[in-house]
Amino acid sequence: PVVRNRIVTRAVTAAWFATGCTSGAFPPAGSALTEGTWGGDKAGVIVTDSVTHVHIGCTFGDVPGLVQVDATGRFSADGSYLLKAFPVVSGPRLPAQFSGRVVGRTLTLAVAVNDTTTGKVVALGPVTLVYGKDPMLGPCPICRAPERPRAR
Repeated sequence: PVVRNRIVTRAVTAAWFATGCTSGAFPPAGSALTEGTWGGDKAGVIVTDSVTHVHIGCTFGDVPGLVQVDATGRFSADGSYLLKAFPVVSGPRLPAQFSGRVVGRTLTLAVAVNDTTTGKVVALGPVTLVYGKDPMLGPCPICRAPERPRAR
């Protein structure tokens, strides 16, 4: 019985990890994107209780509030984006649609920026990020603290 219990325990644990489950650190279906830093190659996301701040390459944008995740781990949220952020921040903040999916510790993200100055939609991503991993942006710096939404 002891050997059988160990085998069952190992099988359950392996299945648990294979499905991307963790110790509750990642959003259950129908909740919000997990607060903290998500990092990837040329991308980073910082999630706080008041804003989700996204960097893809030398650009960045924000979604006010928490990003809600549906039962399949998918999300879509409106925000704003700045296409020229390095070496000098310039240009207006543009309307943007942030969308993607979370599976365990992995976030896949794409941003569609409505460039109202040219009348075109600029697609950024998709990028893959991992919760708790440091963003690797090369020469472009990442904000360590996201901008707080301005009062209207």
